[in-house]
Amino acid sequence: MRLFLLSLACAVAGAASASAPLGSIDDFVAIELPRSGAPGLVYAIVEDGDIQAAARGAIPTVAGAAGTADTPFLLGSISKSFTALAVMQLVEGGEVALDAGIATYLPVFADRASGAITVRQLLSHTSGFSTRQGNNTHIDLTDREDELSRHVDRIAQWSLASDPGLKWEYSNANYQVLGALIETVSGRDFASYLEAEILAPIGMADSFVADGARHESMALAHRPWFGAKRVMDAGVTHRVIAPAGGVIASAADVARYLAVMMNGEDDVVSAQSKAAMMRPASAVAPFYGFGWFIDAETQAVFHTGVSPGMDTLAILLPAEQRGAVVLVNAGGGFGFGETSDLLSGTGDRALGLAPAESGPGWSRKGLFVMFALLPIFFGLSLIWASFHREGLRAKSGLAGTFSLWFPVVATLALAWVVVDLIPRLFGVSIITLQRFQPDLVLVMLAAAVTGVMLALARIAMAYSGTKGPLRLS
Repeated sequence: MRLFLLSLACAVAGAASASAPLGSIDDFVAIELPRSGAPGLVYAIVEDGDIQAAARGAIPTVAGAAGTADTPFLLGSISKSFTALAVMQLVEGGEVALDAGIATYLPVFADRASGAITVRQLLSHTSGFSTRQGNNTHIDLTDREDELSRHVDRIAQWSLASDPGLKWEYSNANYQVLGALIETVSGRDFASYLEAEILAPIGMADSFVADGARHESMALAHRPWFGAKRVMDAGVTHRVIAPAGGVIASAADVARYLAVMMNGEDDVVSAQSKAAMMRPASAVAPFYGFGWFIDAETQAVFHTGVSPGMDTLAILLPAEQRGAVVLVNAGGGFGFGETSDLLSGTGDRALGLAPAESGPGWSRKGLFVMFALLPIFFGLSLIWASFHREGLRAKSGLAGTFSLWFPVVATLALAWVVVDLIPRLFGVSIITLQRFQPDLVLVMLAAAVTGVMLALARIAMAYSGTKGPLRLS
């Protein structure tokens, strides 16, 4: 969900620009949690290595138990920083070179334009793969252990959206390729490598990596549904998304991870490698390092995660040794039931930062309401037309032909906007968008279908010889 991620990232970066006295986190959550429609959230604060974590609202698990501050959440794209950390381990071990082409390690890319993409470009989203390509993820339905490598074999067949190194474009494909790189070089599957080399050494005891199995200890996910939230069938993890969004962790464990990233010590990787991850990767990516967004002005480092039914945020201020994690067990709606203010506002208060200003989102609300009302409008128009079909038959000449056929063109254009243009603005297909925003997709498709039906029905009425009003049943 590119637009949500980037807008939230900008809000977080702007929030880090100043400090100000704030109300308590609990006071803020008590107001914003019901407004967002999310059942609950967990947050953790780390300062000079000390960690505090708390849960607010309802945190049901997949098993149906009441969750706690130690309940693991699907982190979404925060997982990319873990993948980047694993790559830096291999770089330090001399097994991977940042500026080597990916074909050096994955022969499936040999003799292809994408084979020249460097490891550095994959880490910094400057490879040439697009957002939409990266969201075209093959879902692991076979539960095969080689599902990630099989998907990366497919990625190798793709044409690049742009030449490597020319532009920054966020793409999950970059980190899926890096996951396959880790598997090939280490000789271990991705989940096993991360759990043994990163999670265990940091002490992330309540965390694991997507492995294709069902995990009932996970927080239950909730998707937006007309301003409220609806439980989604969750708990099944997919290997293919693991490097880009499949680390599952508790808030306290993520805080431990942030503490390690800020401690300035040589441990899971050297302090030098940690610093390299949290500074701009290149002039093409001035606001992104290796797995982290960066506010170059304030040196705030952060990442959001957007998964079906889950929204997450991790933000750290390395110079001040402070960080915060916010995990919400619901996906943000479009205009209604949005979670971005809940995420960023909780993070701001956890770090004592001035909250970013956010508007009421009237444009998004208006767009949602418009699509919701269009099917009603089209339905009423069809009923009206059925009782005025003689007027439709009476239309003649160029003007009459235009008045009859223009609605067909207009409603087909609306269908194209719904099925292709709007999902493209999100960087996804309509099918993927439905997994994140089922209510929005429902009203959009209803508007598109009823619009085309109305236009075609008007044509049929105009050329029909049937007398009397159209019988609708």
